[in-house]
Amino acid sequence: MSAALDYLTKMRPEAMGHYFAFLKDCGTHLDPKTRALISVITKVHAQTERGLRQYLKRALRDGCTPAEILDALLMAFPALGLAKIVWAVDIILAMDLPQFRLDAPAAASAASATSATSATSATSATSATSAASAASAAAATWHDLMAADALAVGAARRVECDGRGLFVYRADDEWRVYDSRCPHQATDIPQPALQGTTLTCPKHGWAFDLRSGACIAIGDRALERRPSRVEHGRLLAHW
Repeated sequence: MSAALDYLTKMRPEAMGHYFAFLKDCGTHLDPKTRALISVITKVHAQTERGLRQYLKRALRDGCTPAEILDALLMAFPALGLAKIVWAVDIILAMDLPQFRLDAPAAASAASATSATSATSATSATSATSAASAASAAAATWHDLMAADALAVGAARRVECDGRGLFVYRADDEWRVYDSRCPHQATDIPQPALQGTTLTCPKHGWAFDLRSGACIAIGDRALERRPSRVEHGRLLAHW
C-alpha cells in the first residue's frame, strides 16, 4: 500500500473500508488471473509505476504467464495507446524478471512456435516484416552512459551518449533513464529545463517528474523510459 493510501486509511478508516470492500466485491465473479490482468492494465492506464511493479508480480504469482500479460496489454491498445504500452514494457524490462527474458523457456517456446507457424504460412510480406524486425533488434544494444556513482541519490541530470540525449534520475540503488525528447512533439529538452526533479519542455510547457517519468502538467503522456542496469560501476542504457 502506498503512503497516501495508508494515510487515508488511518484518517478515514470507515470511508476507506467501504472503498476496499467495493473493490473486493467487484471481482467476486472473476478468477484470480483475470483480476490480476485487469489490475495490471489499470496501473498502466494511470501510469503508476509503483502499482504496476506490485501488480505485475502479483499477476505472475496468480498464474499469469508473460504471454498472457503481453496479450492483455496489446488488447487494451484502444484505451492505452502505444506510448503507455511501451512505457509499461520498459518498466517490465527494467525489472529484469526472469520470466520475461528472451531466453526464458516460455519465451523460447513461444518464439519457436511462432517460427514454425510462420514457416508453413509465410508470404513475402511476412518475410519482409520479419527481416525488418530482426534488423531492428540487432541494431539495439547497451550503451555506456556514465559512472553510476557520478550521480547522487535523489539527483537528476542530462547526459549525451552516442548521439542521443537522455535524462537520468537516481533513486537509492535504482537509476531511471528517459529519452530527452518530449512525447508531445519530440522536442529535445535541454538541461536548463530541469529544476530539481521537474523537467519542463520549453515548447508547450509539458512538465514531467523524473522520479516516475509521469507528465504532471499540461500534457497526458509520460517520458519514454529506457531499460538500464549497472555493470562494473558503469550505468548502461538500452536502445
